[in-house]
Amino acid sequence: MTVAGAVVVALLAGCTSGSPAGPGAGPSGEPVTLRVLAGSELADLGPVLDEAAAATGVRVALDPVGTLDGAEAVVSGAAAADHDAIWFSSNRYLALQPEAQARLGTATDIMSSPVVLGLRRSVAERLGWVGRPVTWAEIAAAAGAEQFTYGMTDPSASNSGFSAVVAVATALVGAGSALTAPQAASTAPALRDFFAAQTLAAGSSGFLQDAYVRRATGADPGEPVDGLINYESVLLAMNAAGNLPEPLELIYPADGVITADYPFTVLAGASEEVRDAYRRLTEYLRTPDVQRTIANRTHRRPAVPGVAPAPSSALVELPFPGQADVVDALLTSYFDKLRRPSRTVYVLDTSGSMEREDRIGALRRSLAGLAGADPSLTAQYRRFRGREEVTLLPFNSLAGNPQTFTVAEDDPGPDRQRIADAGAALQAGGDTAIYDSLESAYRLAERQIAADPDRFTSIVLMTDGENTSGADIAAFRAYVGSLPAQLRGVPVFCVLFGESSTAEMEEVAELTGGRTFDARTVPLAEVFQEIRGYV
Repeated sequence: MTVAGAVVVALLAGCTSGSPAGPGAGPSGEPVTLRVLAGSELADLGPVLDEAAAATGVRVALDPVGTLDGAEAVVSGAAAADHDAIWFSSNRYLALQPEAQARLGTATDIMSSPVVLGLRRSVAERLGWVGRPVTWAEIAAAAGAEQFTYGMTDPSASNSGFSAVVAVATALVGAGSALTAPQAASTAPALRDFFAAQTLAAGSSGFLQDAYVRRATGADPGEPVDGLINYESVLLAMNAAGNLPEPLELIYPADGVITADYPFTVLAGASEEVRDAYRRLTEYLRTPDVQRTIANRTHRRPAVPGVAPAPSSALVELPFPGQADVVDALLTSYFDKLRRPSRTVYVLDTSGSMEREDRIGALRRSLAGLAGADPSLTAQYRRFRGREEVTLLPFNSLAGNPQTFTVAEDDPGPDRQRIADAGAALQAGGDTAIYDSLESAYRLAERQIAADPDRFTSIVLMTDGENTSGADIAAFRAYVGSLPAQLRGVPVFCVLFGESSTAEMEEVAELTGGRTFDARTVPLAEVFQEIRGYV
């Protein structure tokens, strides 16, 4: 199995829900629970699934899954040990993997949502894109000319981002058929123009949506962006919420889109009871009344024709790549050559408490994994990328000496190894000066941005304890308020580890437009990989 084939199998994370038994309970009279590997974006179906449980006796437990971990679970068969079904945005990617197909049973489409561009209405009007067809080529040309900016999810972490990459590349070739590997390579110049306008990145559609709203309303210190590439349903929900200063104009490229069709899929080998519960549930979800409810509550398109007013925009569906090597070529090119390069300052706690329970060892191994030591599918697109600027800033009682590395575009191996060697040399000792060290990171980022402004810039803070030296959270709060414009959009992504203060780390993330990641119950290396979708 190729890496990218796995990358796009499971591009989501999930949640759980349930309700009392209904008239359709199983033979024992108890409700049947379907354990479903699914996506976090399906959380908005919670009320619908609760009503389904009352009507059918079939409860649904949507189980959280990491992006590539879910892919590996499906392909290896491990998913079948813990789950009865999957519910991803699409099964097209699974079709690239013969070994995955053998793991799947019946698939039933429940709803759909195309991936499109949403722009602030004034920007769409300025570009002349309201009331007339617009192509991906026009969008790419305007992006390259810096006529607008947008946010998009990481295509190795979210289906909306991946669908955008596929759609733009396929449309720019204009062959009318599925993209081939040579064609994927030929689109590089136009794709580079398109991605030049991306100024906001995220590891999930939900975080991307929240970040856009926070920037648009001034709650986030970062520079507002002009639009988003996301699901039509997400963009419509943002407009319906009424909290945007300016509504989004949805642009449906005339040369085609990639649509998520959300096939609810029972796993091969499921018991007769599970298959019967699956049948009753999917039949219920496809009834006209429920289809209308799904459309009204989630803004997704019904899977059953004629049960809701037809959307005003007729869509051209672009063909999905038929070969896994095309997926590999697209994602590799995106990360190492096309995407705006990133700059990340890793502020790493090396205080004395890091000696406990081999915490310093976990930190060293995490950096080594990002440098390429981790051979798992999950790690393939979480490695330090070509053109990326990586700074390691260890700290204890004081901020240490930063080491900065720029990863080569065409031969990243040696630079990755240098980062791993620097991580291996980290030693624990001293107190914990969190906020002095964050201020040092911002001063360093200020110099780096001045020298090379065209990068995504982020700070990752990893600490296993509370602040014991230097400035406190109140001083940092004041410091953030005084930051110059070019630094106000630099987020801090905080890793909760050991005995770190949850409240203070959440405040740091809130102040800077970042978020927290919890490494207290999962391996630190997994959390470091997850953060890579945001930097």
